[in-house]
Parts: sequence; C-alpha cells; structure tokens
Amino acid sequence: MDLKPALGASTSFSKTVSESDVYLFAGITGDFAPNHVDEQFMRKTPYGRRIAHGALLVGYMSTASTMVNSLMAERVPSIFPVSLGYDRVRFLKPVFLGDTITVRYTVDSIDAAKNRTLAKVEVTNEKSEIVAAAIHLMTWLPRAAS
Repeated sequence: MDLKPALGASTSFSKTVSESDVYLFAGITGDFAPNHVDEQFMRKTPYGRRIAHGALLVGYMSTASTMVNSLMAERVPSIFPVSLGYDRVRFLKPVFLGDTITVRYTVDSIDAAKNRTLAKVEVTNEKSEIVAAAIHLMTWLPRAAS
C-alpha cells in the first residue's frame, strides 16, 4: 500500500469556542465540572473564568483529521483510515469560552510496514499561543472491492 501521498498532507480548522459548545459537550459526556460550567466558582480561581474541556479540543483535532482523510481519499481512493488514537496529548494553556482556536494537522511520518501515518497536531489560540498538542496515529486499510 503506497502511503507516500499522505506525507505532508496538511489542513487547518478554526472555530470560536462558544458557551453552547461547552454546555453541549458537558451534556453529552456528563462532565459538569465547575471548571467548565460554573462562572462564579471560576472567578475565584487563577483562571478567573470558565475553560473549555480538554477532551473538546481533542474533538476539534478529530475534525482536522477528518479533513485530511477526505484529502487522502481523493489522492488514494483504494484505502480508508481508522484512527488508532492520540499520543502525547498535552493541554498547555487554558482555552476560554469565546477564544478562537486553530487546529493545524500535518502528516509528518509514515510507517509503511504497518500502513500507518503519524501526524503532528497543534492547537493555537488567537494570540498564536499553542494551547494543546498531540501526535495522531492513523492506520490505513484497503477498501473492499465493490
């Protein structure tokens, strides 16, 4: 399986993190920690206001991954991706409600023997500060013949 077209595949995705994003995510996951949903509580902390869930940021990373997958489907239509997970996920700075984040996703290495790609994922805020980072591991499988 030739994964060479994947090397260097890159995309970015930007979004303003809204209050509804955080509340809908809290409702789906059941994570109603005061860090995310209690403004009064957070005013008394060093953050001073509510912060987005780290796992929500990973969800945005997945959005960028899907965008690269679509690009790869055009380049190599005989294969399809399956995520094997995110390694070295780090939340480096808080993301506050109202922040605009940009996810940059770049495939930067290939393990041809295992049909895998590794992608560097960085999330920045509107001040160009890196707020989250990860490595995404993807395996590529042959599509079944129709």
